[in-house]
Amino acid sequence: MSILKVSIRQIKAARALLGWSQGDLAKNSGISAPTIKRLEAAEGDIGGRAETGESLVAALQKAGVEFIAENGGGVGVRLAKRQRRSK
Repeated sequence: MSILKVSIRQIKAARALLGWSQGDLAKNSGISAPTIKRLEAAEGDIGGRAETGESLVAALQKAGVEFIAENGGGVGVRLAKRQRRSK
């Protein structure tokens, strides 16, 4: 299984889709807001420790974001379809 490469731009776009601030991402990921601010000031793939990036991605995915890998159309993010609950 390959590890999903996620860029800083995808993290920012995912936060925007959710309407989350850096503080919201910090609260939901367990990563400090200053660390998120530092990471988002850079370009390219998420820097720092692998566990940090994994925590950020996991929090965003739990909130309903899908990360789209390079597939000829470019990388991106989208909100997952919500599952309908049966009555």
